[in-house]
Amino acid sequence: MKIGIIGAGNIGGNLTRRLTALGHDVSVANSRGPHTLTALAEETGATPATAADAVRGAQVVVVTVPLKAVPDLPSGLFDGVGDGVAVIDTGNYYPRERDGRIAAIEEGLPESRWTEQQLGRPVVKAFNGTYAQDILDRPLPQGDPARIALPVSGDDEAAKQTVRDLIDELGFDTVDAGGLDESWRQQPGTPVYGLRDGVDGVVKALAEASPERPEGFRA
Repeated sequence: MKIGIIGAGNIGGNLTRRLTALGHDVSVANSRGPHTLTALAEETGATPATAADAVRGAQVVVVTVPLKAVPDLPSGLFDGVGDGVAVIDTGNYYPRERDGRIAAIEEGLPESRWTEQQLGRPVVKAFNGTYAQDILDRPLPQGDPARIALPVSGDDEAAKQTVRDLIDELGFDTVDAGGLDESWRQQPGTPVYGLRDGVDGVVKALAEASPERPEGFRA
């Protein structure tokens, strides 16, 4: 599968490592330019790219940049990209530590809905509460009782299934966390955020989430 990754930080870098090891054709981009990705490319075999090149021809695109950087992605980045492409949003809103105040999110708009609006493209929310090192260290085969489950939310059922299949290939179970309007259930400060548990534990944590944003995650 051809996969584009926009963002080469902890999550983006480790997804690049795992997905190339699984045989996928991965192009990776960051804000500083392809020339800064030489070491990651040499380590993994991924192709350093601009954001536009990473998106072009991809079947899955992972957007894994700070929320405050999403509006700075190239205008029209997804213009001409087919409807069948799954776009994964791994982002989180950290107003105090990093992103500053984003009014729409403060007023209750789910974080990934805001990201979707900036991109002009439907997104699937996944990996936002996953520890980056777990992507390398904690994959397990199907059926292993210790396998970690990840929540996945989105409105496009086909795209969501593509993402769930890819996560399964990476060595993790998934739980359908509903549409994007329900994606607040996996935002920072919720019971499922950072949870290392199986399917039953994730289902329980999603059900226990409150729509009230915790004070520590407000501007």
